[in-house]
Amino acid sequence: MSAEAPYAGLTPDHVLDAVTACGLWPDGRLLALNSYENRVWQVGLDDAAPVVAKFYRPGRWSDAAILEEHAFALELSAAELPMVAPLVFGGRTLLHHEGFRYALTPRRGGRAPSLESTEQLEWLGRLIARMHLIGARAPFAHRGRVDCATLIAQPMQAVLASPLLPPPLQARYRVAAQRVDEAVAQRFEAAGPVRQLRLHGDCHPGNVLWTDNGPHFVDLDDARTGPAVQDLWMLANDDSSMDALLTGYQQFREFDYVELTLVPALRAMRQLHYAGWIATRWHDPAFPAAFPFAAESRWWEQHVDDLHELADGLGA
Repeated sequence: MSAEAPYAGLTPDHVLDAVTACGLWPDGRLLALNSYENRVWQVGLDDAAPVVAKFYRPGRWSDAAILEEHAFALELSAAELPMVAPLVFGGRTLLHHEGFRYALTPRRGGRAPSLESTEQLEWLGRLIARMHLIGARAPFAHRGRVDCATLIAQPMQAVLASPLLPPPLQARYRVAAQRVDEAVAQRFEAAGPVRQLRLHGDCHPGNVLWTDNGPHFVDLDDARTGPAVQDLWMLANDDSSMDALLTGYQQFREFDYVELTLVPALRAMRQLHYAGWIATRWHDPAFPAAFPFAAESRWWEQHVDDLHELADGLGA
């Protein structure tokens, strides 16, 4: 497979063959689901409910890291947390077909949670606390961390090396990104030692699906080690939302309120990382089609201004 087009060889027939190789019988119905980092398909079956086939981006995670993702999902599911976990075939969750690595999960539908609902936020807080109780049992050995090296330094270098960044903006971007890096480091240093644990890592509303029976979590692809607040802040639109989340959270697990001082730093890290992610993946044909604004100078000008604003907000 080509590094320039990593999924060029992943045809619908390949997807169906991969599912058939697990002893399942696809009925030919395929639905591509929204995913840029990986490729994800809903696959209809003849004699059972549909499954979801997730094909991992080549080179992104090691097999050991993917297996840690799977093990964490299965551990959460075994503890009766509503986490969609991979299916097991012949004792294996990480499967291989025609050079691709993939996993199958049950298909679970739902809608986005209402982040204006105190009841739903408290419910989510309770579930995240229970997730963190499991996450604190043991560390990850092979997955990433919520740190400046991963979420600032690497994406910053990717942007500086990318043709997307207009040459006249390179110096300004470097200064802005370095200001954010220094401000984030200072914010973490001021917070002092914060307990690290296994996290969902990307707990935004799109990764929580709500049904009449309540919520369930999906997509541990960004599971990593970090502070508990990483799994809370993306669900909180304002202080009252965070209060509701923490009201539920603290029914099951104590929360260190000093972690709230990290939220502006985590927000800045995510914004800087987002631009680096697009720059890193631009060779994938799906990215120019999905993010055409990244080819425009004005978007990068605004991004540099935003980074300076974030650094100002952090006190840099």
